[in-house]
Amino acid sequence: MKTDKTFVSLPFMLLGVVFCVCLIAAGLIVFPVSYIINDCLVEVWGYRKARLVIWLGFLMNFLFVAFGAAADALPGAAYWTGEAGFHAIFGLAPRITAASFAAFLAGSFVNAYVMSRMKRNAPKGQGFSLRAILSTMAGESVDSLIFFPLALGGVVPWQVLPVMMLTQVLLKTLYEIIVLPLTVRIVRLLKRIEGEDVIDDNVRYGFWRITDL
Repeated sequence: MKTDKTFVSLPFMLLGVVFCVCLIAAGLIVFPVSYIINDCLVEVWGYRKARLVIWLGFLMNFLFVAFGAAADALPGAAYWTGEAGFHAIFGLAPRITAASFAAFLAGSFVNAYVMSRMKRNAPKGQGFSLRAILSTMAGESVDSLIFFPLALGGVVPWQVLPVMMLTQVLLKTLYEIIVLPLTVRIVRLLKRIEGEDVIDDNVRYGFWRITDL
């Protein structure tokens, strides 16, 4: 059992790296993996360590967008013919970027909070599968409720937005359910390797308490 709260193990570091990559890659196929990793982090290491990774993912995503915007602003070479495509990828609209960041933070912290509180209230921390599904539904719902109105409100007809939001939540939750048997095995393996199975007693859930490990 590790007693140094500042210690970062190899499995924890690898999950953190994959979490950041999934955020940068985005997309319906890849992005839900970040919620699955979020579940694993809370289940094995607790809310505090998950909070650290969430903020790290936010920072890496911010840097990716900032560097992409800087590269997009630079003039291209005279022979370069792909400027329109490059701008389409890296020239993100500020509105969409802000909506994406806000939705990610809110959804990720809601996901981690629900996982942590359900585990605290479960007998001996049992019931991982149920809390993994419910936490994903909660996190993805908050994510969609923030992102779609902020990013697409007024662009997409308002009556279409609820359908888009519900579809995204259902698809990403279905994704979680399909891969759940693999997630359960990974969690069991991580607990065995790490000797950790944290239950968040007396944790402070403020999302800004990044130094509270």
